[in-house]
Amino acid sequence: MTEKRKNRTGRIPKNDPAVFRYTVRFNEEEHNRFLSMFERSGVSARSVFIKAHFFGLPFRVLTEDKNLVEYYTRLSSFHAQYRAVGNNYNQVVKKLKSHFSEKKAMALLYKLEKCTLELVAISHDIVQLTKDFEARWSQKSV
Repeated sequence: MTEKRKNRTGRIPKNDPAVFRYTVRFNEEEHNRFLSMFERSGVSARSVFIKAHFFGLPFRVLTEDKNLVEYYTRLSSFHAQYRAVGNNYNQVVKKLKSHFSEKKAMALLYKLEKCTLELVAISHDIVQLTKDFEARWSQKSV
């Protein structure tokens, strides 16, 4: 068999090919119901979905929570903004050190410190909200 295979090109033939084919016809309502079930299953092909459903094989139904996606997107954008604030913070401190007298720099740093404490409080609130959201989401998926 290896002698024949050396000269042939293309796909290797399957040991047990699926050669039997059946046709199923749906009316409009059944077709819409089938498509909604198929889309929720997340299976790659309709034939695979039909075979799994027919033989009683387990399949997953994937649902997408719009609130979770929106929250994750906003949290990601917030993380990027937070890094930008940290970068700007470092630049401000360097400029204060090099361009102002020590007394003036300390006064400006005091104002910056108050704003930083507000940012830290907001960050703690965000962490708490994230934990609450995660706890609610975890209970929902179980």
